[in-house]
Amino acid sequence: MYGMVRLEDTVRISPDKFSEDLDEVVTKIVQKTFEGSMKKDYGIIVVADNIEPVGDGTVIHGDGAMYQKVAFDALVFKPELQEVLDAIVCEIVEFGAFCHIGPLDALIHMSQIMNDYVEVDSENEVITGKEKKMKLQTGDPVRARVVAVSLNEFSARESKIGLTMRQPALGAHGWIYADEEEEKDIKKKEKKKKKKKKKKGKAKK
Repeated sequence: MYGMVRLEDTVRISPDKFSEDLDEVVTKIVQKTFEGSMKKDYGIIVVADNIEPVGDGTVIHGDGAMYQKVAFDALVFKPELQEVLDAIVCEIVEFGAFCHIGPLDALIHMSQIMNDYVEVDSENEVITGKEKKMKLQTGDPVRARVVAVSLNEFSARESKIGLTMRQPALGAHGWIYADEEEEKDIKKKEKKKKKKKKKKGKAKK
């Protein structure tokens, strides 16, 4: 999901910046230009750091600006297919729920929310299972699996990421913990039954 990569690119330095400290100017331009941008091979650049000019800049005739090659460390975020991750529900819509996953948003389609028929109330931002009555609301933390990734290099916000929660150990955190508690209770009851059987067996002997 998150990773560090070393990238190289070229930035344009306008003539009015020539009198300023080159390193500071390059740092500001790189951060403004690349942070929040999308590189299809690496994902979205969250932070640019350790920024260094590479070689001498080039001035193009008729432009006046200097084009400077730079190298920098980039903290990137790229969701991978089949990856399990935690997210926060940020919006309920008629066809499902949008979630924040790091710096990007992903969609859990209504058919992928739970193993139940669901009713979507987008006005009150809540999704309810018809049989089990489980609810999903804005602000709920969830655990989901990535099932579709289409990153848009020209506009990170237009990237399309699909999630599913219709598998064991996935879903809203409240559901998962409730299931775990239920399993613990079942195991405790089974242990008690076994102990009773053993006691009865000893008593007969």
